[in-house]
Amino acid sequence: MKIGELAQRTGLASSRIRFYERIGLLRMVERETNGYRSYPADAVLVLQLITAGQRAGFSLDELRALLPGDLAHWQHGTLMEALQRKVQDIEALQAQLAQSKSQLVDLIAQIEAKPDDMACDANARRVLSQVRLDGPGDASASSPATKARTGTGRRGGALVRAGRRR
Repeated sequence: MKIGELAQRTGLASSRIRFYERIGLLRMVERETNGYRSYPADAVLVLQLITAGQRAGFSLDELRALLPGDLAHWQHGTLMEALQRKVQDIEALQAQLAQSKSQLVDLIAQIEAKPDDMACDANARRVLSQVRLDGPGDASASSPATKARTGTGRRGGALVRAGRRR
């Protein structure tokens, strides 16, 4: 099939298909005597695998290493290892995102705890002076020490936030 038909069947732009060919992801192209590209029916499946792999978080380099020259020669062990590694990468990213979310929620609570008689700019300085801008894994605005300093922790069994007992 010609590139236009392949583009129509996959929903990809012709330029994207040529790009995948140029970087070695789509290897099953032949040139006709007139110079036109000719693709086998399996090219549709390969392009769908590339698209699905990218959506799952695989880089183009990872996909290049995983995709066999033809679909009849998959390396089962290599494929399974790569898929399991990607799941671990996603789990690590989820943990990092959960930590970032927690830090932002704590920061919001600290900002909302602005005393009524304090201007917003002074409150921003107060909150930001207590936020550590070190790397991941270091103490942060959500540390117990920071919560104790800012009054966003528990006091007397009641959660104290925004200067009021709840």
